Amino acid sequence: MNSQKNRLILIISLLLITGFLITSLASFFVSRASLRSQISEKELPLTGDNIYSEIQRDLLSPVFISSLMAADTFLRDWVIKGEQDTTKITRYLKEIKTKYNTYTSFFISDRTSNYYYAGGILKKVSPEEDRDKWYYRVREMKPDYEINIDPDMANKGTMTIFINYRVFDYDGKYIGATGVGLAVGAVKRLIETYQQKYNRRIYFTDNDGNIKLYGSDFPVNIKNIEDIPGMKPDVMKELSSRHGISFKYVNNKKTILLHSRYIPEFGWHLFVEQTEEAAIRQILYTLFINLSISAVITVIILLLTNMTISVYQDKLEDMASTDPLTGAYNRRAFDIIIGQTIKDAVRNKTYISLIMFDIDHFKETNDTFGHSAGDAVLGNITGIADSCLRSSDAICRWGGEEFLILLKQCDIHEAFNIAEKIRMAVGKTPAFYEGKEINVTISLGVAQYKDMESEESMFSRVDKALYEAKNQGRNRSISIP
Repeated sequence: MNSQKNRLILIISLLLITGFLITSLASFFVSRASLRSQISEKELPLTGDNIYSEIQRDLLSPVFISSLMAADTFLRDWVIKGEQDTTKITRYLKEIKTKYNTYTSFFISDRTSNYYYAGGILKKVSPEEDRDKWYYRVREMKPDYEINIDPDMANKGTMTIFINYRVFDYDGKYIGATGVGLAVGAVKRLIETYQQKYNRRIYFTDNDGNIKLYGSDFPVNIKNIEDIPGMKPDVMKELSSRHGISFKYVNNKKTILLHSRYIPEFGWHLFVEQTEEAAIRQILYTLFINLSISAVITVIILLLTNMTISVYQDKLEDMASTDPLTGAYNRRAFDIIIGQTIKDAVRNKTYISLIMFDIDHFKETNDTFGHSAGDAVLGNITGIADSCLRSSDAICRWGGEEFLILLKQCDIHEAFNIAEKIRMAVGKTPAFYEGKEINVTISLGVAQYKDMESEESMFSRVDKALYEAKNQGRNRSISIP
C-alpha cells in the first residue's frame, strides 16, 4: 500500500512539476517577446499618468491656499480702501507664509503696481520689464489661476513654482493677483520620491528640450535632451505636434525604453524611462523563483494537504483585518500598517500625521435611539471620514466610538485641514435609522510623528489632543506639537 501511495505521489509530482515547468517557460518566452510593447505602450505611459496625477495632488494644497487668499475679504477691503497701511498687508502675507509653510506669498496691486510680499513692498511691476510680463499675462488670462515657474526676486532669484491667482472686488472688477510659491527644490524631492516609488528615471524638459527638473541620478553635464547619447534626433520637434510619444534608444550599449507626456500646467514635458535589460533580468529572475516555488508547492500539496488547509484556515482567521460593523481596519491590522509606515517615513524622510476622533455624547445617542441606531451612526461616520481621505490613508476603529486615521506624507497643517473637513462633513450629514434623522458631532485630535518617536508616544500625544478638544467644548479639532 505504501509503495503504491509513494508511486502515485511520484507520478502526480512529476506531472505537476512538468506542468509548472512548461507553463513557466512558455510564460517567460511570451513575456520576453512582448516586453518592449508592454513597457513602452502601457507601463511607462501609466507611470507618467500616475506621476502627473500625483503632481496635481501635491499642488492642490497651494492652489487651495491661493484661492482662499483671492477670496479673502480683508485683502479685497484693504485694496478697495486705497492700500493705506502697508504693515497690514505685510503682516497678512507673512501670516500666510508661516501658517501654510510656503516658500513665499505675494500680492500685486493693479491700481498701484506695487509688489507686496512678507517683507514689505518689493518693487513696482512694469509692462516694460521682462521679469514682470507674467503679471500682465495673468491680468488678461481667462482662468482664475495659473501655475508658473520663475525666479523669485524676493528670495535671491531662487527658481520657484508660483500659483498666481486673480483677485476681483465685490463688483467683479480685477484688482490684482495674489498667491504663494513653492521652492523648486521641494519639487525635486518629490521627483526623488516618484523615482523610488516607480523605480524609473524621471525628468522634465521645456519645449526646447532644456532639462528643467531631474533626480539625483541624472547626469549633471546634460543640459538638453538632445545631448543624451543615442537620443532620437529631433525628438522635441516630434513632441511639438503630439502630447505624448514612446520610443527606445541605445545609450552605453543599454537599450532604454522611454515615454513622454505633456504637462500643461507647467508647459513642460515629463520623461519616464527605464532600461530594457533590467526588465529582462527581472523576468528571468521571476522564472527561477516561479520554478522553485512551484516545486515546493507541489511537495507541500501532496504531502501536507490536510495540515496546509488547517494552517491556512487559522491564518485567515488571524489575518482578519477589518471591523465587521464599519469596514474600517481593526487594531491588529492598524498596528501592522503604522509600523511599516513609520519605517518608510524614516527611510524616505516624509511626514506622518495621526487624527484621533470620537463621537460627542455617543452614549446619549444610544440611550435615545437604541444601540442599532448607534451602529448606523458609526457606519455613517466611517463612510464620511473615508470619503475625505486619500487612497493612501488608513482609518481604524480604535475602540467603541473612537477612531484613528493614519495620513502618509502629510504634515500637521494639512492633517489639521483634513480633520476640519471631516468634522464639518459629519456635522452636515446626519445618519438615518428607521426613518429617524440622527445628528451628531465629533471631536478630533491631530499630531505629527516626531523623529525617533515610539508608536506609544505618538498615540499618547494624539490622545491628549483629542482630550483637549473635548475639554474645550467638543465639536472641534485640536492639534498638538
